[in-house]
Amino acid sequence: MATKLTSAQQQRMLRVGEQVRAAITQVLQRGEVRDDLIEKTVISISEVRMSTDLKVATAFVTPLGVEDHAAIIAALNRHAKYIRGRLGPQLRQMKYMPEVRFRDDTSFDNYKKIDELLRSPEVMRDLEGGDTEEQS
Repeated sequence: MATKLTSAQQQRMLRVGEQVRAAITQVLQRGEVRDDLIEKTVISISEVRMSTDLKVATAFVTPLGVEDHAAIIAALNRHAKYIRGRLGPQLRQMKYMPEVRFRDDTSFDNYKKIDELLRSPEVMRDLEGGDTEEQS
C-alpha cells in the first residue's frame, strides 16, 4: 500500500532533485564525460525527479539541435555510473549517492502541440466568434 508523502518529504525530494540537476549540469559542462556524441551536443537538463528514498534520480534531458534523441539518451545511460561518481563533491551531504537514469524530456513537444492547437484556424474561429457574442 502506498503511503502519502508529507509536504516536508516532497520539499526534500524537490530540493535534492534540484541539487542533483545542478551537479549533473556541471559535470556535462566541464566535459568530464569522454564521449564524442555527448561532447559535441548541447544537453539541457530540465528536471531531476528523485525517488521517495532519494536513491534514484531520473534526469529529464533534451539534446538541443539533434534529431536523434535516443542516441544521446543511450550514451548518457552508458556513462551513468561514471557521472554518478563525479557527483560526489557537489553532493557530499547525502547519505547515499543516487543512481542516475536519463530519460528524454517530451514536455517541450507537448507544449508545441498545445501551442499549434491554440493557433489552429478552428480555435481562432471559435475565439473570434466568442468575442462577438459577449459584446451583444
